[in-house]
Amino acid sequence: MRALAGLFLKLGFTAFGGPAVHIAMMHDEVVVRRKWMGEQEFLDLLGATNLIPGPNSTELAIHIGQRQAGWRGLLLAGLCFILPAALLVLGLAWLYVEFGSTPQAAWLLVGIKPVVIVIIMQALWRLGKTAVKDLWLALLGLLVITLYFLGFNEIFLLFGGAALGMLIQAAHQGRSTSFKTLLAPIALLSSPLVLPAFSLATLFLSFLKIGAVMYGSGYVLLTLLRAEFVERLAWLTDQQLLDAVAIGQVTPGPLFTTATFIGYILGGLPGGLLATLGIFLPSFIFVLVSAPWIPRLRRSPLAAAFLDGVNISALGLMAAVTWQLGAASFVNVYTVAIGVIAGVLLFRFRMNSVWLVLGGGAVGLLLSLST
Repeated sequence: MRALAGLFLKLGFTAFGGPAVHIAMMHDEVVVRRKWMGEQEFLDLLGATNLIPGPNSTELAIHIGQRQAGWRGLLLAGLCFILPAALLVLGLAWLYVEFGSTPQAAWLLVGIKPVVIVIIMQALWRLGKTAVKDLWLALLGLLVITLYFLGFNEIFLLFGGAALGMLIQAAHQGRSTSFKTLLAPIALLSSPLVLPAFSLATLFLSFLKIGAVMYGSGYVLLTLLRAEFVERLAWLTDQQLLDAVAIGQVTPGPLFTTATFIGYILGGLPGGLLATLGIFLPSFIFVLVSAPWIPRLRRSPLAAAFLDGVNISALGLMAAVTWQLGAASFVNVYTVAIGVIAGVLLFRFRMNSVWLVLGGGAVGLLLSLST
C-alpha cells in the first residue's frame, strides 16, 4: 500500500502530457522498473480500460491498484493519482475567478512536450512487441492508423478493430459472431441529461453522466462538455470552456480534472469537489466490476482475440495521436535537441521518465528566461 501510494502520488504530481504519456510512464514504473506485472498483463489491463467508458490512464491506475492490493489498492491508487491534479486545478480555478485569467505555462510545455513524445515512443515500442502477435494483428494496427488519419471516429475504430480480431479468430475456429453486438457500447453516447436550472445536484449529475458514457480522447470530452454546459445548460461561455480545457492540459494528472475547474467557477469549492467526484466515480465502479473478468477473457480463445483486437487498435490510435503531437511539439532546433537528448537518456541509459519530464520543464524555463 505504501509503494502504491508513493508511486501514484509521484505520477499525480509529475505526469504531464495527457493519457498517452501517463500510460507510458506507468508502463515504465510498473513493468520495467518494479516488475509488478509482465508486458502481456499490462497490455490486457490497458485493453480493458478501452472497453469501458472513462479516462483510460486513470482507470489503468485503478486497475494496477486493484491488481496489487484488492479494493483498498483500487481506491488508494486512483485517489493518489487524481488528488494532486485536482488540488492544483482548484488553486488555479481560484486564481481564475479572482483575477479573471489563467497563469501562463507555455515555458513549461516547450521543454516538456518533446520529452513526453519520446516517452510515448518507448512505450509504443515495448508494448507493440507484445501486442503484434501475428501478421493479421500487424495489418489491423496499420489499418487503424490509416483510417484514423482518414477521419474515421476513434470509438468506431477501437471497437471495430476488436470485433474484427474476434471475427478472424471465429473464422479460424469455424464459428460466427455478431459484429453489431460488439459495437453496442457506442450507443451509450446518446440520451443526454438536461436539467436547465443551476444547482449543485444538477452539476453533479451532469458530470456523473459524462463520466459514465465518455469513450475516446480529450477531444471527445471537449465535445461533451460543450454540448452539456455551453449549448444545453448555457452555464459556460466558449472561452470559459477553452480555459478549463487548457488548465486540464497544462497540469499533471488526468485531463478529466477539467471538471474540477468548471465545477469551481460555477459553484465554488463545493462545486469543484462535486464535479470531480461525479466525473471520476463511474471509473472506480467500472474497474471494480470488470477487473475479475480480465483473466477469464484471456483464457477464452474468442474473448482473447477480442482483447487482442482492442489492444492493437488502442496502440494504433496511440501511435497516430503521437505522430500528431510530435508534429506540434518538434517546432524548432531547441525542441528537436531536447527530444534527441531525452531519447538517448531514455533508450540508452534508461533514465526514469519522471526526471526526464522535470528536466524538460527546467530546460523550457531556462529557454524562456534567455529569450
